[in-house]
Formats: sequence, C-alpha cells, structure tokens
Amino acid sequence: MKKNLLITGGAGFIGSHLTNFAREAGHSVRILDNLSPQIHGADAVFHAPEGVEFVRGDITSRDNIEACLEGIDTIVHLAAETGTGQSMYQIQHYYDVNVQGTALLFDILANQPHGVSKVILASSRSVYGEGAYLCHNCDTEGARRFPSPRSPKQLAAHVWEPVCPVCNGPVSATATREDDGLAPASIYAASKLAQEDLVKVGCTALGMGYAILRFQNVFGEGQSLNNPYTGILSIFSTRIRLGLPLPIFEDGAETRDFVHVEDVAKAVLRSAEQESFVSGTMNVGMGNPTPIMEVARLLCQSMDSPIEPHVTAQYRVGDIRHNYADIGNLEKNLLFTPAISLEAGLKRFCEWVASQPIPQDYLDKANAELKERNLMG
Repeated sequence: MKKNLLITGGAGFIGSHLTNFAREAGHSVRILDNLSPQIHGADAVFHAPEGVEFVRGDITSRDNIEACLEGIDTIVHLAAETGTGQSMYQIQHYYDVNVQGTALLFDILANQPHGVSKVILASSRSVYGEGAYLCHNCDTEGARRFPSPRSPKQLAAHVWEPVCPVCNGPVSATATREDDGLAPASIYAASKLAQEDLVKVGCTALGMGYAILRFQNVFGEGQSLNNPYTGILSIFSTRIRLGLPLPIFEDGAETRDFVHVEDVAKAVLRSAEQESFVSGTMNVGMGNPTPIMEVARLLCQSMDSPIEPHVTAQYRVGDIRHNYADIGNLEKNLLFTPAISLEAGLKRFCEWVASQPIPQDYLDKANAELKERNLMG
C-alpha cells in the first residue's frame, strides 16, 4: 500500500537513503530539514530527488511542522542532535531540539486534524547505557546484569570495564534486548529516551501505531564529513586523508555494533510498510561487537593508509564501554535481517569518501571543548 511519508531530518544521512528507497517503492515523500551547518556544512543547498517535496524548516517550529502535515499518513522522525560529547555541555540545545521538538510534534497531532496513523522514531542504543552483561561470579551462573554508567572517577583511574552491580566482580558483554534495563549515560541518551516515552504515550493516547527503532552505530556513504561530534568512521577517514594520527580512546578494546546505513534505511521503510506490526520497540544493528581498534585498522587498510592507530588512554565522560544488539525482534516483527557486513560496508564507504572533497579536520577542536569543561581526560 502506498504511504505518504513525512521524514523529519530527511536531508540527512539516514534520511537521504530512506528517501531513495521509499521513492523506488512508489511511496510519496515530503522532507522537513533545517540543513544544519554542523552536518551539511556552511551555505548548504539540498537538491531533492525528483518527485520529493522539500521544506526547509525546523522541528522546533510549530509553523514549519503544521505546514508539512497535510496529506501525511506516516511520520518518520529522524530530526535530532546526535553528538554524545557535545550533548554534555550543549544541554539546553539538545533538550530543545530532541525533546521539545518531539513534544511540539505531538502537541500538534493532539490538537489539530490530521491523517497520521503511524509514527516511526529513530532512537539509539545509547538509551541502554552500558547495556547487558553476564556475571559468572554471582550465585546464578551467567546472570544478566546491567552496570551503571562509568563514573568520571572510574574513567580517570583507567578502570575501563564495568563490574557486576551485585557482586562487584568481572562481567562480559552480551547482546542487549529491548526489555533490558535502560540507563542513559549522556544527555544525548537521556533525550532519546525522553523521545521514546513521548512517542509511546502520545501514539497510544491518540490511537496511532508506532515503531521505535534503536539504531546501533550507523555508518556508510553519505555520512557527514563535517561533523566532528558523531560518526567515528567519518572522523577517522578525514584524518587518514590528511595524514593525521588516529587517536583511539581508552585502550582500544571498547566495542561497537556497526550497521550499514542501507540496512538501517530498509528497516525503517519496512516498519513504515508493515501493516501487521502495529507498535513496539526494536534494535537495529548487525548483532556483532567489533573493537574500535580493529575497525580503525580495517579502515586504514581499506584506504591503503600506512597510518597505525594508537591508543591514547584518553576518555570522554558519557561514553559507554560495550554494547551490541539482540536483533531477534527486528527479524520476528519486520522479517528483516541486516545483510551488509562491516568489511563490505567499509569498502563502499571508502570508495565514496575518495570521491568527496577533503574536509577540514575538527576533531582536535571538538576534544579541546570537552577538556575545557572537564568532560574528557
């Protein structure tokens, strides 16, 4: 069945891929995006694909949102600020955009006539904080545990690994499920969790369906090369092209679940199209943890760079140690399994990067801002 989609933040990384897939599938697409300079660069101009309506506006503007709702039956809410480190000192801004923007959207949906029947939210694995671990020291062998976020004191002592909150013993990371404990470790994560609550409560009260998709570390072609606050592969690819060193935080053994943007966009579209799945929350990832040092080396190899990533033992307050997804609900509810491996995705990403102008590197500037506020050591 044809859908009439409003994609907030649709000119961005994930939104651009989603728009292309949606148009290929015969759906109607309208985009609302403010073309943030931090993401799109200064003086950005967006050329919408043929047949796609583009509205330059902001998710925090009532007038802009109202202007976009006519004829829409499904909203894909991607618009958000996404930098973990930056969120720790631009607190009001992250709250205004992520939480207040979502609240404004639902205020409009609650008080004005519309035809929206489903809202899809791009959420984040960050809502889990450290996520799920197994403790083999407790009375129950392999007990699932959910450690608290690591404190600045713990990080300063270079005690990288979380411990069991029950026995204080060592734990090992395991795949995090949607019904596991939630413990945001950053302002960004807290704002995403608040978005989730607004969507669940708002859609339930208004009789609309919803899908909350908790993305793992999304990467791939089209990721902003201008934003130094998010997207480790984009940040590192720029430094490689400039011949700059690749500093790896902590000891390099921290892991992430990398999922290609094409798989993410397809999961979002599947959730918009799936009539039998009404409401719920799903992880979107590959379900595989990869150490940051390993992915940095793979990136260097893919870009034919002799640079050797090096461990700095530096850290950022609000970062997590490990997290990877249990994707059973994604496979069950949407009948979808991500298919692009990290190696294949990196090859495509590097080929795309090579076709782009070399941007300035802002990593040192971003790190300096964190150090200035005692948020990095």
